[in-house]
Amino acid sequence: MRSVRSWRRHLSQNPRRVRITLSCLRAHRDERASASPHAFHCVYGCNRGCRLDSVPRDRFHRAQHGIAPAWGSDSGPRLPRRSCDAAAKSCKLGFIRFHLGKKKSTLHVRVATERALRIFIEGPSLANPLKPLPKNQFDFWQAQHLLVRAGFGGTPEQARALAELGLEKAVAYLVEYDTLAAPTGRAFDANIMRPPTAEERALQERARRDNDEELRAQIQRARQDRERGDREQLREMQKWWLQRMIETGRPLEEKLTLFWHGHFATGYRTIEDSFHMQAQNEFFRANANGNFRTLVHGILHDPAMLEYLDSDENRRRSPNENLARELMELFTLGEGHAYSERDIKEGARALTGWTFRDDAFFFDPAQHDPTSKSILGRNGEFGGLEFADIILAREECASFICRKLYRFFVNDAPTLTPTDLLAIAGLAKTLRNSRYELKPVLTQLFQSSHFYAPENRLAVVKSPMQLMVQSIRSLRCPSRELASLISAGDLMGQQLMQPPSVKGWDGGRAWINTSTLFVRHNVLVYLLTGHRPEIYDWMATTDGFDAMHLVTGLQRADASIDTKEAVVYLLRFALGAEPRPERVAQLLKFLKSRGDRIDNDRLLALLALISAMPEYQLC
Repeated sequence: MRSVRSWRRHLSQNPRRVRITLSCLRAHRDERASASPHAFHCVYGCNRGCRLDSVPRDRFHRAQHGIAPAWGSDSGPRLPRRSCDAAAKSCKLGFIRFHLGKKKSTLHVRVATERALRIFIEGPSLANPLKPLPKNQFDFWQAQHLLVRAGFGGTPEQARALAELGLEKAVAYLVEYDTLAAPTGRAFDANIMRPPTAEERALQERARRDNDEELRAQIQRARQDRERGDREQLREMQKWWLQRMIETGRPLEEKLTLFWHGHFATGYRTIEDSFHMQAQNEFFRANANGNFRTLVHGILHDPAMLEYLDSDENRRRSPNENLARELMELFTLGEGHAYSERDIKEGARALTGWTFRDDAFFFDPAQHDPTSKSILGRNGEFGGLEFADIILAREECASFICRKLYRFFVNDAPTLTPTDLLAIAGLAKTLRNSRYELKPVLTQLFQSSHFYAPENRLAVVKSPMQLMVQSIRSLRCPSRELASLISAGDLMGQQLMQPPSVKGWDGGRAWINTSTLFVRHNVLVYLLTGHRPEIYDWMATTDGFDAMHLVTGLQRADASIDTKEAVVYLLRFALGAEPRPERVAQLLKFLKSRGDRIDNDRLLALLALISAMPEYQLC
């Protein structure tokens, strides 16, 4: 009998056979919905819907398809079922099922996925990426990584305090932030862009009826004053949120609020009502680590979203598909997955009559279509919430959300590895089992060894907000002038409360181009020194800061600091990963030219050099 190890080695050394098998599995995945539950697709790479009982002889089957068997020829290796079952068991892959054909050289795979087969071939080390990190491995550097990814970084003192808690308590401290005191809020004016009062409507009617140009001009000036005040209030809201990110003791709350703002994206330029934007922001914050179903239901009642996607135009006789389309395509299932154009049209009918009055959701029964609808294979007189629940019942929904969370918190590489995909599948299973509660998913992710793996260090491109806020929180440098940072964020492609479209920010590599990289370097120098680049209208400041707190733990008995030790430590702390030898040599050479010792001025110069490194753009 071929051993598990021998069999895996045989497959890994025969990529063509593996490729053929993967091709077959894709066909199986695409066609299994219409296949009999007892049907087995052949493993020869064909897409002809072959069944086990239609392949009496291996030689006949080979001749029919004109290719060699994927798992060996008549004289090739035999793979008894016991060996296959043992291999699957050793990899803890209960979702792979094998069946032998009438010849032992014909192996059929039932209800398997490409991901599962890749994991099976590559070895059991990939079988459980969500296995918790061993407690004794959660040290200062792991705690710092957790602070960066589950928030916006922290000082060395904060990382040490988190490491002392241990893995489970540290993760609970960040995820269960509801137990911590919340920062004080700020009241904003809800009535700047309020609907016209009865008196104002009467004035408008009189101006129209009497053709009174002076009265019309007076009404127009009042409207322009309100619009100007609303734009100013939005700028205050942006600064308030940025300040909250910088100062909060509940960093995951703000990190998730930013995530949901990009996921359920709306923009002020379309809505033109700052209070609606702030109300939506508070809704995201209140439910950031709560239940995804609550978030979906809430966003369907949100005045900002309803206005952004023209739901006030979604009427019984002329349904508007915008909200239904984006709900399925961008918010829950993903583009092109598990639904059709008809499902979108039927979903739009379920959402007819959903609008808002002033600052609250309003259901207009006269504009709602109460007739039967057919959505994702289900029939009934569905309304908007039933439509949402039908979507949430699909397995694809949990997978889609967990993939986005994974790319946000772990790795935003365009192509995910088999290990990445298995981790996402495990998170999706947890999300479904918890009925869309987010805390179990976040806890599982932040405790997993995969989250701390070397391949997931420097694996996420910092967003503009992450770049600025992390620098301020980790280095403890002054936040300078908030309006200047908001302006810098806009130049780098991330304006709070104004995503580029309903799709949100693309993130990842899209954050970096020649123009944004120039701003990224300049804003870091601005944070470190307060000097304003001449080409920007940022406010210059003279506030300095003492960076020596970063290396106080390295001081020897005589208060001196070893330069090499300091350079290695600074690089690892600022970059979040083991520094490359050439980076260490580069900074040591610089220090040697400056007297080969550490003081505040030299430390600031080192930080400026580190912030200019390409790796600093990653976390």
